[in-house]
Amino acid sequence: PSSAADGRRREVDVVIPVHNQEHELARRVRRMHAFLQDDFPFTSRLTIADGARPPVDKACGEGLMPHTFSALRDLGISLSASDGFPFHGLRFWERNTSAEADFPEEHGLGVRRVVLHQVLLERAQSIGVRLLWQTPVIGICNDEVLLAGGTICARWIVGADGVSSRVRQWCGLNHQTHGAHRYASRGHYRVEPWSRHVEVYWGECAQAYVTPVGVQAVCVAVVSRCPGVRLSSLQEKFPELARRLDHATCIGAERGAVTVTRQLKSVHRGAVALVGDASGSVDAIAGDGLNLGFRQALALATAMQAGDLGAYQQAHRRLARRPSCMARLMLLLDSRAALRRRTIAALAAHPEVFSRLLRVHIGAASSMEVASAGTLLGWRLMTA
Repeated sequence: PSSAADGRRREVDVVIPVHNQEHELARRVRRMHAFLQDDFPFTSRLTIADGARPPVDKACGEGLMPHTFSALRDLGISLSASDGFPFHGLRFWERNTSAEADFPEEHGLGVRRVVLHQVLLERAQSIGVRLLWQTPVIGICNDEVLLAGGTICARWIVGADGVSSRVRQWCGLNHQTHGAHRYASRGHYRVEPWSRHVEVYWGECAQAYVTPVGVQAVCVAVVSRCPGVRLSSLQEKFPELARRLDHATCIGAERGAVTVTRQLKSVHRGAVALVGDASGSVDAIAGDGLNLGFRQALALATAMQAGDLGAYQQAHRRLARRPSCMARLMLLLDSRAALRRRTIAALAAHPEVFSRLLRVHIGAASSMEVASAGTLLGWRLMTA
């Protein structure tokens, strides 16, 4: 294209390939859009190419933790209680023992995935994003994105195409330092929520998560190390939960998914950057996937504004540190039954310890509070 000084119009596309990752639609758009409008010497346009068609659904626990709302607000997105169903903390169940803790300030929100997708989609459309539905990305060549039926030249290319990212493969970014898989299945039941918390039922090498998503609806997700996990296993693995759902009606189809623990050596190359699950991920046991992706998007926008994707790499590692640590600790409980039972019994006997750990989990604790919570838990386990 010609230079801006000659008075002729110049255009550039920022192309974001997405593959069934509906939560990626708006999370990186707001700040990049503002940056392109204010600082580029030519007309810019953001394009999202997706082989799917809306509304897009995906198997997940459907619970948004309180710290996720701050990132959403930075992206210009507001959710209210009418979009879902509020929850006020977490409750762990191990056989007949339960431990619970409330969030320190804001509540969380259970939101059906298709509802969240629609909110993000409307936000993207409101700031002028071009959405190419049923338009698969079939390749990348230098600064060109190859679509089914056309080609787009782009200054930046953001790969947001999920755990099996083709963009990651095309750019040679598949090298990883760690990787592990677990398997999940999600369904909805028509029943009045019986708890003000998200409930986590612990079993042998599996967990069941119950999130209220409406006045007459709950989301149930089962995650296991064993492939082929189904909601039909609730009676065998989680009889207490199965009794709660005895007279509930299933809503819609059951959906399966894979949750991956993956850390990449690099999340960018040239003008290509990876975001969300494409850029590495923590196990769903942490409940932090959406929040992590939102904050990665904000960090990427800042790095693009500075023209330094190396800064995004550093921010990406920093953002993943806390959720990765929490996921490792919880997966340790998943793999060691005796330790899990002692831990949940200690949390039930000393709810103030659980409250401190929950503050750490949602990023509301200082470094001193983190150290204090770990020390206190260790002491309670020793004296349990």
